[in-house]
Amino acid sequence: MSAAPTGTGTGTDPESAGAVPGDPPPESEGAESLPPPSGFWEQVSTLFFAVMIALAIRAFVIEPFRIPSGSMFPTLLIGDHLFVNKFVYGIKVPFSDWRLPGLRDPERGEVVVFTVAKDGLDTIPADRGPGLPREEFVKRIVGLPGDEVELRGAEVLVNGEVVERLALDESFIDDAGRDLEVSEVRVGDRRYRILDDPRMAFRPRETRFQVPPGRYFVLGDNRDHSKDSRVWGTVRLEEMKGPAFVIYWSWNFNGTWGELASPATWWRLLTQRMRWDRLGEAVH
Repeated sequence: MSAAPTGTGTGTDPESAGAVPGDPPPESEGAESLPPPSGFWEQVSTLFFAVMIALAIRAFVIEPFRIPSGSMFPTLLIGDHLFVNKFVYGIKVPFSDWRLPGLRDPERGEVVVFTVAKDGLDTIPADRGPGLPREEFVKRIVGLPGDEVELRGAEVLVNGEVVERLALDESFIDDAGRDLEVSEVRVGDRRYRILDDPRMAFRPRETRFQVPPGRYFVLGDNRDHSKDSRVWGTVRLEEMKGPAFVIYWSWNFNGTWGELASPATWWRLLTQRMRWDRLGEAVH
């Protein structure tokens, strides 16, 4: 007599014998279940993408800039923090002089942030100082490519026409305590104020400048206390980050990060040195 077959006689796998219909299939021997995604890694990835988005906005859309000196008094004060529009003139391709097509060209009367080179204490246009340390400046465009800019004392002539300037019965006390005279300048539909020091006059070595193609002649609004195109030359479009357009923070503080770590410093700044009225102010 032959031996009875192992199992139930229905041809099923011996390992499945006794399985109840509806039960999940048994796991293979040695297989390991994957752990559920960790909440920590989800947070890390979210933070990573947030940082990348912030860096992309800073690189291609807007960039913050802090005013460190009084060369743009009275328009911009020391301690003003402003945003620069980086895509109006065309987004600059990183690590190159190439720009993508912009919305428009720089215009006369605009306040712009740009890069210069530093050779010791001397400032030179960035394209004429390869390999030198870089620094960011903020000035106002007065001469466009191809313009002839002439300086006659306190007057500025562009292509033979005097830039309209009206002396105001006002004064401005700068950070050194100097009493400066205020005038209003009109360039097209733009109006802005400049300063002159009655006790001195800025006398550049040259008084007539021909602005080369692709370059711009810039001046500080604090005319007698600004080193600008009168001293170190013109600026290429490639060095311009963009026009300044709004002040997002302003306080009378020029201290160190160590000082900011003190709660007493913050309280003094917020209650005594904060310029609340300048927050959100457009840069004319």
